[in-house]
Order: sequence, then structure tokens, then C-alpha cells
Amino acid sequence: MHRRIIVPSALAASLLLAIPASAADFVPGAPGIGDSYYPTSGNGGYDVSHYDLRLKYQPATDLLEGTATIVATTKQNLSRFNLDIGLAVSEVRVNGRLAKFAASGAHELEVTPATPLEKNKAVSIVVRYAGKPSEVKIDGWTAWARTPDGGVAAQEPDSAAWWFPSNDHPLDKATFDVSVSVPDGTQAISNGVLQSQSSRLGWTRFNWRSNKPQATYLATLAVGKFDITTDRTANGLPVINAYSKDLGDNAGAARASVERTTEVAEWLESVFGPYPFNSLGGYVPNVTSGFALETQTRPFYSPRQFANGANASVVVHELAHQWYGDSVSVRDWKDIWVNEGFARYSQWLWSEKEGEGTAQELADYVYATRSADDPFWTVKPGDPGAENQFHIAVYDRGALALQALRNEIGDEDFFAILKGWPQRFAYGNARVADFVRYAEQVSGKPLAGLFDTWLYEPSKPSASTAAQAGPAARAAAPRAAERSKPVQPKSWKKIAATNTVHETDRPGGHRHDAH
Repeated sequence: MHRRIIVPSALAASLLLAIPASAADFVPGAPGIGDSYYPTSGNGGYDVSHYDLRLKYQPATDLLEGTATIVATTKQNLSRFNLDIGLAVSEVRVNGRLAKFAASGAHELEVTPATPLEKNKAVSIVVRYAGKPSEVKIDGWTAWARTPDGGVAAQEPDSAAWWFPSNDHPLDKATFDVSVSVPDGTQAISNGVLQSQSSRLGWTRFNWRSNKPQATYLATLAVGKFDITTDRTANGLPVINAYSKDLGDNAGAARASVERTTEVAEWLESVFGPYPFNSLGGYVPNVTSGFALETQTRPFYSPRQFANGANASVVVHELAHQWYGDSVSVRDWKDIWVNEGFARYSQWLWSEKEGEGTAQELADYVYATRSADDPFWTVKPGDPGAENQFHIAVYDRGALALQALRNEIGDEDFFAILKGWPQRFAYGNARVADFVRYAEQVSGKPLAGLFDTWLYEPSKPSASTAAQAGPAARAAAPRAAERSKPVQPKSWKKIAATNTVHETDRPGGHRHDAH
């Protein structure tokens, strides 16, 4: 009897499942991923797992030709979806079939597959495109820099649209294979490990692989004539550094800094835990910019970073980002403190290790040299606003927050947090609130008030509050108002010289001030 009742209902259910979703059930993916600062960044409806980029670049003309194969999974029933790209597209195929496409907005490519895409299905997207990246302007600026012998893609918060189609937001990370053909005698540098290199008919192809999830803005490409040094770490990871051959007077200082990459990374492992990627290194192309960027496994450095001599502090900053910013990335660009506050604090810890000023002395100096009416204190590192995303307060006040945390919970719990956080959120994304909760879990203390004071209040914390930050601050706070020239830690100038690390050329982009 029971069987006769169950079978018809089961049959009806199976028939319902067999009926294809109607066209009304398929809708376009959102043209943005939902970022609070950059609403058009990224796209909705799918998640990318891998980018395979096959490129050809001619330095003499700045012509880039590419075929991108994107492996993704749908997150909803899709009638259409967007990609972010600024170059001209000639063909798109979805699951092997030609798809319709149309450019819209500043960098959107609307793709309509031949048949709608069902939710939770694997999808392959092949895009053929070409153009001159340096001539592409998105919102009035470019992330592509031409050099005397090539070109470079490196910018934050986005650079991908100038050289490949993508879901351009840190929330959608993927692995990368980047294969680049350039004229013989020219090299192509990218992220990860150089898998192979071959020459044919006057062209040399370089095949790079980044095998851990990577945000699109952390993908980089540099084409030019480089001096390349290679080595291996004690753990066997390849170290690849590259320097343009025409760096002029900055060449020696650049090498003297970037060649310390292995040493710095080994020290950072003692602070943050195991290095998270398959290679390390850095590159210094002949660009006119002044910033540096934590492009994954192979940070980008402008020659101007070394204009006053060698500076290991900038290497510390960009390598610290491999844990804080690259392995653990922002969920939303307003969470930039989980990148920059920690990279700056790593410079303070390096100073402490080198005997050039403790983190507490640096914290006291920042507090004492910024008067209460300094606009520095009106910027909230926990949510600075897009216009202040890379303001010096995100760095220095952001590091003050960490020193306050260290003194509140003690070194044992503090350094356990610094090591545990990159493990807890490895290869993923996190918010400022996630860090606050994690710090409370590890320390067993309520910390919301402390973080609110240092990350969210648009005013200088009172001397009494600052005095709670530790014994040195207790001594310094009463004196701070009396002395006009607080003692400057020995490391200060080297650290301040890196205040331009994320200075952008974007219209309206904030330019750091330095003391």
C-alpha cells in the first residue's frame, strides 16, 4: 500500500526535475560584484577557477594580441554575463560555441551565450582580443606603463582590464597560466614559476604558472630587456628577480634591496608563518612611477623607490603583503586595512629586529608628531572611503591600531594572531570585522572598543587612551605636548620613504604625505 502511494509522488517529482527551466528563470549576471567603493568592479553570476592567457606582445608598437580561456562555474541560471576588459574583442566562445557580445560602460563586455547557462555548471569561455594597452583609458587613467623597451601591467585596485578579460575583483581569485610571446632578446616576466621557454622564428615564448588562488589585480606582466637573477630558498622555492638594463643611477640600490628578498621572506615566515606561494622574487622595470605593488610572488618596484639608496623596508612591506593582502585578500575594498595596516606594521617589526627603533617607539613618534587638528586623524582606516583608500593614515594609524592591540593582549597572543590569521583565511578573503572577531577568540578579551578607537573614530585618541598603549606611550604621552621635536627612530626615514608605495596616478587618487 505504501509503495503505491510513494511511487506516483516520486514519479511526479522526477518529471518536474526533467522539465527544463523556462527562459524566465535565466537572468543576466550583475555587472558588478557588489563592492562598496567600486560598484562596477567584478561581475555577478559566476566564479572563475582558472585563467589561461596566451599572449603576443610587440614592444615597438605596443600591440598586444591575446586569447584568454577562462574556466568558471555558474552561480545562478545565466542568460548573459559580463567580463571586465578594456581592449577590443573580436570573438567569444562559450562552451565551444560562438557567443554574442557587446561592449558597454567603461570596461564591461556583455556576453550572451548561444544557450542559457544553468546554475552550478562548469563553463569555458574563450575570448580573442587585441589592442594597444597604453592607449586604453578607463575612467581617465591607465594601469599599463610603456617602458623604453616594452610595457608593464601593475596597478591597484585594478590592472587586469588592460591586458586580459576577467572577473576583476579580489573576491574571485583563480589560478593562472600566462604564456607570452615576445621578440627574441626580450623577456616576459609574470607571476609564479617559469614552466618553460622556447624560441621560434624570431619570437621567444615564456610560460608562467601561478598555482595558488590569485586576485586579478595581483596578476602582472612585464615585457622588456632585463638582467635576471635566479636562486632557491633553503626550502627549495625558486627566487626570480629582474631588473631593467637601463635603470641608471638607481640600478645598484635596486639590486641591493631586492636581492634581500630571500632573507626578508625567511624572517617574515618567523612572524607570519610559512610562505604561502610557489616562488618569490621581485622586479624593477624602467618606469617613471614612484609606487610599489605586491603583485603575487613577484612584487613590482618603481626605480624611484631606490632614489635615495638601498631600502630593505619597501621589500619588507611588499613581501608582508604576500600573507596580508595576497593569500588573505579583502572581501570589499573598504577592508584595505587588513592589507596595509599589517604591511606597515611589518616594517615596524623589521625596524625592531634591526635595532633601529622598536614598534612602540615608532608608534609613539607617529602619535606625537600628528597634532589633534591634523586631517590624518579624520581618516578612518577601517573604512577610509575610496578617495582615501591609500591615505597615509591607513598605513600609520592602521599600524598604531596593531601596536595598541599588542599592548592590550600581550606578545604571546599578539604574535599567535599574526601567525594564525593567514592560516585561518589562507587563499581566501576577509573583512576588518573578521579580524576583530579572530583577535577576540585568540585573546579571550573584548576588543571591539579598542578597534573602534583606532580604526573608526575620526579624531585623535586622547593622551590617556594612547597612554594605555604601553609603557613607552605612558611616558611619552604627557611629554608629547611639551616637546616640539620628539625623538625620531633611526628607521623612520627609510620607512617614510616608502609612503608612496601605493601612490596611484588615478584622477583624484590620494598622494601620501610624508614626515
